[in-house]
Amino acid sequence: MAQDAYSLETHPLHLGLGATAQPQPPFTGLEWYESYAARTAQDGAEGRLVSMHRFSENWDSWEMHPLGDEVVLCLSGSMTLHQEHADGATAVVTLCPNEYAVNPPGTWHTADVEGEAVALFITAGTDTKQKPR
Repeated sequence: MAQDAYSLETHPLHLGLGATAQPQPPFTGLEWYESYAARTAQDGAEGRLVSMHRFSENWDSWEMHPLGDEVVLCLSGSMTLHQEHADGATAVVTLCPNEYAVNPPGTWHTADVEGEAVALFITAGTDTKQKPR
């Protein structure tokens, strides 16, 4: 069986029920997430989006995933993750290459980047919320 190769930076991966791995269409920006949610709705909160993004500027918004943990793994550079937890507690975590942090469900988070950073995300994306920073 022939196998296609994909770049995680351009084609996120959905990990679904039944231990499935489904390559996704090219990432086109924030509007992409709406069609992703429709494509993967049958997996509910158990589905996971695996994506990789390159950053050269601080994030301009906050996001929150209400239905599951999100893993943020820094692959290169460094990034400072700002977290506002559901119980009101806050945390600031600086990630260097090969270090990760977990955003628990209901945790609003954003990041600052000095220079350039690349990060891998494993996200329970159902019902993700965003707000301006």
